[in-house]
Amino acid sequence: MDTVLIQLTTPKTMKLLLELEELHLLRVLKRNISSDIKLSDKYAGKLSADVAEVLQKQIEQSRNEWESNI
Repeated sequence: MDTVLIQLTTPKTMKLLLELEELHLLRVLKRNISSDIKLSDKYAGKLSADVAEVLQKQIEQSRNEWESNI
């Protein structure tokens, strides 16, 4: 069996999943999975310092261009 992670987009979706579970077509393993990890902590250190510096310079340049066009 494969396990997949899905995100529900409407409240009706959970009802539908529970109906499919009653038909033994799938099994709902967990209902609410929340992450207490902030995104900044989750992705900290994922870029090398060189890449981060280049990216930061591009962001600054883009902001400066945007500001000059306003």
